[in-house]
This record gives sequence, structure tokens and C-alpha cells, in this order.
Amino acid sequence: MKGFEYILAKQVQWAKRKNISLIGSKVDKGFPAYTKKLEENLFEPLAADVIADFSKGDGGEILNKNNSPAKMNAVHSSSALGVNLFHYWKTTGKIDNISHACGLCAKQNKTQTDINFEQKFIISKAFPFCPNLDVVIENNDKAQYKVFAIECKYSEAYSNHGHSGVDPKYFNNDILPLWKDIPKLYELAKAISPDDSDFKFLHPAQLIKHILGLKNKYGKKSFRLLYLWYDVLGEEGYIHRNEIDKFSEYTKADDIKFSSISYQELITFLADNYYDTNEKYIEYITDRYL
Repeated sequence: MKGFEYILAKQVQWAKRKNISLIGSKVDKGFPAYTKKLEENLFEPLAADVIADFSKGDGGEILNKNNSPAKMNAVHSSSALGVNLFHYWKTTGKIDNISHACGLCAKQNKTQTDINFEQKFIISKAFPFCPNLDVVIENNDKAQYKVFAIECKYSEAYSNHGHSGVDPKYFNNDILPLWKDIPKLYELAKAISPDDSDFKFLHPAQLIKHILGLKNKYGKKSFRLLYLWYDVLGEEGYIHRNEIDKFSEYTKADDIKFSSISYQELITFLADNYYDTNEKYIEYITDRYL
């Protein structure tokens, strides 16, 4: 079974176990993989500031359009998975726990102040749109890293839609100063511009854009970027992991703090280390995503 089909089947079965009725992308048309209500697809309701975050994003994640369910209503939605993993730690004030579980800081680190979603970081004012980072953990002024930025990938990494390369506009003169001290990533960006035929499941162009935006905002040394992905059995999972390792070599050579962890590794770590006092949350994410 292909990765996308496996993830979709797993989530449809979860909905059946929970007696959640599913509809198609056009309600009565399309494969039934969307919950009728957003709340049915989430561990807990969205906080008001999180609703504001998604409302300002470019993805249309929480808005129904033309009587069609919102993207986050999809049981295989990466944004729903990201919310289900991180929203709880924001509302309970235990942001240090999830930061440690992600490998972003030591267990005793308590510098985290908030978790935000769908955050934009400007690369150039000449660009009308900025890439949206799925999750951003804010740190206080005393922290070495001002933010922990997290790009979340779920079923879309294994879809048949493919992904874009780096648009040549990212090499315009006004962007060149951002490339100055990251020559290896610049080399990679050139190699996958305008089309990317080197990576099948990882989307390096998107990660490079995030790095440029974060670098423009905070400087090279004041952020960490995490790639959070869903592992699948067989060749697709093997290739995906190898592509992550390949991209990591470029970031390491340029001294960019980039790391990766699979959802399965993260959830297992949370279950092993943070089950006490978080029982309902841990049971939800292990039942649904492991």
C-alpha cells in the first residue's frame, strides 16, 4: 500500500471507531474523508488566538468555501495533525515539554513563552506572499534561539501532486545578501530551480524559503528549524528519510540549525516521558496516529 493510501485508510478507520461520520470534499461528492464539524477532527477546540492565526494564513485551513468543508476538516490534514500535537501544550502552559520532546532544547530549558500557528516571515517586500510556517514556538529575550520553527508534513508528502522547485525570483539582486553566508543552500537552490527533479518526497524549496524568511527576521544564529514528518513503511519512507538526511548535510555545512523527527518518534517519546498528568491527550494521539 502506498504511503498516502495508508495514512488515509488509517484515519478513516479512526473516524469509524469514534463514530464520526465523514463527507467528501464537495460534501456529497469525492471520497468521504472530511468531518462535518472541525471540532470532530481535533483533540480540543481552537483557542481564540489560534483561530486568528489560521484566519490570517494563506491556506484557507479553517474556512468552509462554497459549502465545502475546510481543509482542516480532512482526517489526513497536516494542519489538523499539527494542531492536535501542539495546541494542547499551548493551552496547558507546558510548552517546555513539547519543545524538549521535539529535541529542540534540553529538558530543563524554560525559555518558551508561546506557540503560534501559520506564521509568516518576510523574505522580500517585493514578494506579495510569504511562506507560512506551520508552528512557531516563541522564546524569551534571554534564550539563545528566539524561535523554534516547525514545518509539519503528513499525507501530502506522499501524494501524486509533486512539488515545485525554487522560483528564479529568489536569486534577484535584492535577495542576494540573504544567500551570502549559506553557499551550500544557495548551490542546492540553484540545482532545483525552476524545477526539482532531485527530491521526490521532501520539499526542499519550501524549507529553503523558510530558512530565508527566518534568517531575514532573526539572523542566522537565532532560530532552529524542525522538519516534522510522518514515516511510512517500505520504499517511500526509506527514500523520504534519505532525502531528509541529504538536505541536512547542506544545512550542516552552512551552520543552519536544522533537525528532523518523525511523528511516530515524537509521539512515542511523549508517551514514554510525559504520560502522567497528560493521560487523555497522550491516549488520543497514540490511538489516532501511531
